[in-house]
Amino acid sequence: MNLPDYFIADLPAGATLGPTMIREACQTLKRNRQTYLADRSTPRLIRILGRLAEEWLQPEYRFRRLALERGPAATGFPVKTLARGLDSFFRQLTEPNLRALLLHELGHVQRLDGMAATALEVEGGRAAVVKGPAMLAHIAAGNIPNPTLLSMVLGLLTHSAQFVKCARGTSLLPRLFAHSLYEVEPKLAACLEIAEWEGGSAALETPLFEEADCVTATGSDETLASIRRCVPSGARFLGYGHRLSFGYISREALFGSNIETVLAHATHDIVAWNQLGCLSPHVLYVETGGGLTPVQFAARLAEHLAQREQEEPRGQIPLDTSATISFRRGFYEIRAAHSEQTRLWSSPDSTAWTVVYEDDPLFAVSCLHRFIHVKAASDLTRALQGADEVRRHISTVGLAAPEDKAEALALQLAHWGATRVCPLGRMQSPPLTWRHDGRPNLGDLVTWTDWEQ
Repeated sequence: MNLPDYFIADLPAGATLGPTMIREACQTLKRNRQTYLADRSTPRLIRILGRLAEEWLQPEYRFRRLALERGPAATGFPVKTLARGLDSFFRQLTEPNLRALLLHELGHVQRLDGMAATALEVEGGRAAVVKGPAMLAHIAAGNIPNPTLLSMVLGLLTHSAQFVKCARGTSLLPRLFAHSLYEVEPKLAACLEIAEWEGGSAALETPLFEEADCVTATGSDETLASIRRCVPSGARFLGYGHRLSFGYISREALFGSNIETVLAHATHDIVAWNQLGCLSPHVLYVETGGGLTPVQFAARLAEHLAQREQEEPRGQIPLDTSATISFRRGFYEIRAAHSEQTRLWSSPDSTAWTVVYEDDPLFAVSCLHRFIHVKAASDLTRALQGADEVRRHISTVGLAAPEDKAEALALQLAHWGATRVCPLGRMQSPPLTWRHDGRPNLGDLVTWTDWEQ
């Protein structure tokens, strides 16, 4: 199926983009928003998004089929990994979940449609309305597709025109989602634009930023600093920078039949999106004193990753990335040959998966692509001391612990600085209501007007 040229990213590869094209596209988006989106009721938008998500979950849905046919070449993810990731996203995008998101962050489902009040606000003689930016510009990272898709959904909910700028060669899935919206609601899709170019092009980004009321960006801290300097002072800037995540497994979770469950959950978090998301674990801290020692856990984890590679191969990666993994493996092979405190397990004849075990709890940044560090820790305090140097970059901690211990561990992690604690096995599947980097996803986009009666 060939996609019609509805969006800039649909143009032939040799098409030339210029500042005038970008500025005119933004101005068209604003006019379309005023005509087709600004006055749409939020419940109607929720129904449209919920129905569209249901379509994306159907195996024969043509846009899903196209995503799975063309996606591996465009994204580098194999079909099973891509399908699993899309399912994880669209299963969350239900009407009840969208209503819950609005209630969670705005207090009222129709707060964007007019003056609305909760029961407590009524008692105080108050009401409020919120409004989203007239024009949103998204600078997408492109490492995994779901954050970009979520940004587009949030922009629709805030009744905003949106220009999504993708990294070179990463626009396929955002385009397919936009085309699927065009098929069911062409007027809403007319409030979206998708384009791709190399980052840092001032000629193209200057008119985009000048037309935007709010700019969101995901990328390295250096990239965000560069973009922030280019955004006009009158526009809001929301940056989502470099983040790291890890898992923590308490000794009580490693007894009896629960061991296999914990291993399966850890494997799932490592394999999801080939470990490329900010919510993927770099390290698994394993408490000593459980039914498995940390080194035994690492050995069993290697077995699970080997089995998962048979069921869901990682797929091809760039030669330089493979070389980096091989170099890192060589480093740990030498260390393991001279110390019993280091062990290494890896896929034979490929770089498909790697497990490194160390007694030392010092946090190690993984080279990803199913390369995981397992570290021994006497308790959570010791693990957090090992991770202290990367504390400000930590996003998610996947936790495996019994109920009577989990709350205390979660509270300790919160006081230390983690912004999300979830069960191990769900690290790459946050709910719609999660607070990205500890901030509200929807709430940061809107501005409030309070009416004191």
